[in-house]
Amino acid sequence: MPRRITALITSVLLTATLVVVSPVAARSADTPTTQPTIGLALGSGGANGLAHIAILQVFDDLEIVPDRIIGSSIGAVIGGLYAAGLPAEAIRDIFDDVAGSPLDALSGLAASEVELTALMPFGRDDAGLLDSAGFLRFLASHTEVSSFDELRIPLEVVATDYWTGDSVIIDEGPLFPAIEASMAVPGLFLPAHRGEQLLIDGGISNPLPYDRLHGEVDWVIAVDVSGSRELENGEELGLSDMLFNSFKIMQQAIIRQSLRHRPPDLYLRPETRGVRLLHFNRIDEILRQAEPDAEQLRDRLKAWRAQPATPSP
Repeated sequence: MPRRITALITSVLLTATLVVVSPVAARSADTPTTQPTIGLALGSGGANGLAHIAILQVFDDLEIVPDRIIGSSIGAVIGGLYAAGLPAEAIRDIFDDVAGSPLDALSGLAASEVELTALMPFGRDDAGLLDSAGFLRFLASHTEVSSFDELRIPLEVVATDYWTGDSVIIDEGPLFPAIEASMAVPGLFLPAHRGEQLLIDGGISNPLPYDRLHGEVDWVIAVDVSGSRELENGEELGLSDMLFNSFKIMQQAIIRQSLRHRPPDLYLRPETRGVRLLHFNRIDEILRQAEPDAEQLRDRLKAWRAQPATPSP
């Protein structure tokens, strides 16, 4: 009789334990998990920035969507189109079809023997050689997105306040005026007015703005397209080369300092040799040279994706 009572008590206790534990176990099984978030910084660099398209193609191929994008100058142009929902292939098509746009005129200028001194309107009040409005209209015609709150991926665009020299982060309001400000290379494009601010190229103050992603995402990827300053065999160094290469020297100094302070989780620097600031007509060559970095990104993303997911709070 005592044994039967002991067995009965044990059975009751086991049942009670299962009743208490089961809901907890069920909740553990149902606890949502999240993959680590990815932030992508697309840097400044003129035509070298077309290498960003090869980087974005990897994300498309692996069906991975960055959680945040920040872009400076050409990085803002391409990052803005991608955040608006255009795949990398469509962005490539846009730059393949620039004939008749102001960008095509820039490519022709870079390929010609005419120096900027022959074309720059010295003595006039204009602060730039070209008005970028036509090119921005050309870009805007490829998407119905017109403001930051319509983007599929959160985006920040970097410009520079001419009067203070500070970086200006734009993440709300109309999209293409923000991109216009970010790509306003001094002396080439007209500066952009935003309230009391006079905004110029974001590459002046922050050419690779990955620092804005630290603390916001789990993995930070930075794509440096500041390029090299090497001339091809037989080329001579002209005034326009001196002007734009001096701009590169400044950008690369800022980037080196940032990397010493706190590097990103993945730093990519496509080597687009022989490409000058305005060589937008050499897109095929630029994308081909960017392939090694694209493959490095592909391998790293696959490895990251294979890591176990972390439970969300």
